[in-house]
Amino acid sequence: MDEFVLALAARGATDRWVGQQQAWVRDLLAFAGVAAWAVTPADVDGWLAAARARGAGAQTRAQMAHTIRRFYSFVQTRYAPEVEAVTGRPVVQPVDEFNQPRLLARAGVRIPPSAEEVEALFSAWRSGLPGVRGRGFLVAARDYVAASLWRRVGLRINETVRLQVGDWYPHTGACGMLHVRCGKGARGSGPRQRLVPAINGVDRLLTWWVSQVRGQFGDGLAGGRAVLLPSRWRTADGAGFRPASAVTLRQGLAQAVGRWLPAWSGRLTPHPLRHFCASHLYRQGMDLEAIGALLGHTWISTTARYVHVPAERVEWHWQQANARLTGRLLGPVPAAGAAAAHGVGGVR
Repeated sequence: MDEFVLALAARGATDRWVGQQQAWVRDLLAFAGVAAWAVTPADVDGWLAAARARGAGAQTRAQMAHTIRRFYSFVQTRYAPEVEAVTGRPVVQPVDEFNQPRLLARAGVRIPPSAEEVEALFSAWRSGLPGVRGRGFLVAARDYVAASLWRRVGLRINETVRLQVGDWYPHTGACGMLHVRCGKGARGSGPRQRLVPAINGVDRLLTWWVSQVRGQFGDGLAGGRAVLLPSRWRTADGAGFRPASAVTLRQGLAQAVGRWLPAWSGRLTPHPLRHFCASHLYRQGMDLEAIGALLGHTWISTTARYVHVPAERVEWHWQQANARLTGRLLGPVPAAGAAAAHGVGGVR
């Protein structure tokens, strides 16, 4: 176990992620009640079934199974001969094609609303802001800005929460840049930073927010270190405001959806807006590699799962492809003069 943990740490995984891997391996061994080399696929079957009975979701169980597969692959690669020499039995991979859950929750289809529905939601939301009185306007405007970042450039909600005023560089690039300092890392690799171009109207959105609204919270911008999207609560030293939590921003979106787009009430959350962003930019002509860079994806296959092509667009492309194929098969029809010059008669 110590060698397994050291190998994960050497790969650059965070302590929290490594600790979770270690905890799941130990939990399986405690459930099976045998030494590591004596664990069988049946033990994993029972362990995952017990986790499901406790309420563990499909994605959690899949991550548990992948951790056990990773651990036993490590043991097989590095210590299989030694284990067999000592115990007289080969190391068995207890996670196989029959008991390994798929990452259904992560790879599941999250169809976002149509462009017309999203535009109707945000137009009504924006139009309703001036009617909000007092400090409620600041909170409503903050929630609108957060949701607009999910919609327009596909930020993750935890990336949004950690933004600071100084992360906005309005004079960098063609339309400004947003420095995402706490991007999601793959497989526990820790935060990944990236620069997000303020495309798709984000430049105007952030200019309005920072220059006209953010200062009204009354804490000063502290040389850019102040949080971009503050909560109602001040920090312990009273110098500034704490960032709005992910729960708070989710609730702000949910309230707006319930009021302005009730057909999607309870279904439209921050992550489907991230899917909408990818799909919308793809329909506008941006390629998958560029969209993946914007969203902070490592693999283009991940980005492909975020792009949802409407059925009518598929049908349109099918019709266009058939028209091109028909044109190539039939070829151009010669004009009457050209046909006569080549001795072709009887053309109808």
